[in-house]
Amino acid sequence: MKGTPVAATSAAPVTVACTFCNKPTAEVKKMIAGPGVFICNECVGLCMEILASQPETTASESEGTASEPAEMPKPPSWEERVSDDDLLATLPKIAAASASVEQQLGIWVRQARSRGITWTRIGAAMDMTRQSAWERFSGEE
Repeated sequence: MKGTPVAATSAAPVTVACTFCNKPTAEVKKMIAGPGVFICNECVGLCMEILASQPETTASESEGTASEPAEMPKPPSWEERVSDDDLLATLPKIAAASASVEQQLGIWVRQARSRGITWTRIGAAMDMTRQSAWERFSGEE
């Protein structure tokens, strides 16, 4: 996928970026796509390093039980590890990731509409009303 934009249905091509580091496809060797998210080979490598450095745990230890979900990973302690400059530098990266996910969500909704799926079903799938789904994604005023 290097340097190749992902085509949106009946819209201009969309250039994707890694959801984790925000590097575009042109700056990495490989980009792996998931539902609305992307991860580059560099971030996959970093994830592999992190996993390799962690002690092995059983599935029940790492995922929680059926009645108790796995604990959400926490960001570093803001007071101890992240300077104000680092915190502020992270904000645009998170905003860019959010914009990318929103763009991908729009592509998936347009695909659903092209298949004739109703706004009612789309809204229900997204835990919102038909009207909210239409207002957010129809592009009509």
